[in-house]
Amino acid sequence: MLRGLPRNQNIFFNECLVSLHRGSLLKFNAIILNIHYFSCMILVTGGTGLVGAHLLYRLTSDGETIRATYRTEKKLQNTKNVFSCYTKNFDKLFNKIEWVKVDILDVPSLDTALKDVTYVYHCAAFVSFEPNKHQLIRRINIEGTANLVNLCITNKITKLCHVSSIATLGNPIHNEAIDEETIWNPEDDNSIYGITKYGAEMEVWRGTQEGLNAVIVNPGVIIGGGIWRYGSGSIFKKIHKGQRYYTSGSVGVVPIKDVIAIMIALLKSDITNQRYILIAENWTYKTFMQAIAKSLKVKSPYKIAKPQLLNIMWRLDWLKHKLTGKRRVLTKHLAHTLSTNKNYDNSKICNALNYEFSPVIDCISEVSTQYLYQFPPDL
Repeated sequence: MLRGLPRNQNIFFNECLVSLHRGSLLKFNAIILNIHYFSCMILVTGGTGLVGAHLLYRLTSDGETIRATYRTEKKLQNTKNVFSCYTKNFDKLFNKIEWVKVDILDVPSLDTALKDVTYVYHCAAFVSFEPNKHQLIRRINIEGTANLVNLCITNKITKLCHVSSIATLGNPIHNEAIDEETIWNPEDDNSIYGITKYGAEMEVWRGTQEGLNAVIVNPGVIIGGGIWRYGSGSIFKKIHKGQRYYTSGSVGVVPIKDVIAIMIALLKSDITNQRYILIAENWTYKTFMQAIAKSLKVKSPYKIAKPQLLNIMWRLDWLKHKLTGKRRVLTKHLAHTLSTNKNYDNSKICNALNYEFSPVIDCISEVSTQYLYQFPPDL
């Protein structure tokens, strides 16, 4: 045990000695990368989103030196809500973070955020399927990523982990499982979100050609608590309030703790210039929504919303948007996704890290408990 070092660094130094004693050079090199990771400043973009907030909790709990970006002070409450899912006394961990207000489209502020940083997790993105917001989504997801990649190269960042989406993956030709090699077809009727996230990936790959070490993760629907207005959290909220309908499609789901664990493992490893699908299990929407309802102890959705009904509903939603100016809730592409059956192959990441995903049903139970704690039912 070496005095003056955090416990996690002492563990790695001890493993180094054991590895050298046993003559394991590969393991020794991996441990050296871990030690370097622990001694450096880490930047997390999008620290108030679901992935960013849960990642920050894990990193602060591990004693890392963290800087995180945010857009507005109001959004910081999201991160506090996520932290509160893990512990009541979250202020101590939250205050360890060096927060920097950054617009990812503003190069000077982004450059300042990267000062003295060694590793970057790029979690910032605009998640939306609204066609009328195409230009904004494109600027944030593609131009913003391009700005970050350029500055990572300029500032000699050791490694970048970019959070993408399964929306960037191609469609199977013969209903086979989708993997990292399934070719994206730009001629398909792709969603606005998928197009822009694919463009963001192209910026990362461009960066790797210019000397940047990077990895990309493509998660599906991420199950995690703390943020209930959008993302998977909104599904829990809607079902708890009463959801009658389920759809006929399928969904690839993954617990947030698996996403975070894999991102950290990839950034610590010597793996570079690869992308990985992060899907724990493939579920039907019916099974998924009924499992949530059971865990929340409310009535399960019992009516199927067939594709014909969804086609009517997205058109009515479009008309409502045109008449009232309210944001779109159901778009054409989202309706199609809800009615489509796809299976995703996670073998690449399982083999690369020898990783075993957590049971999704356990994660649903955990998030349901978190939701009911923050929104207790009326007595």
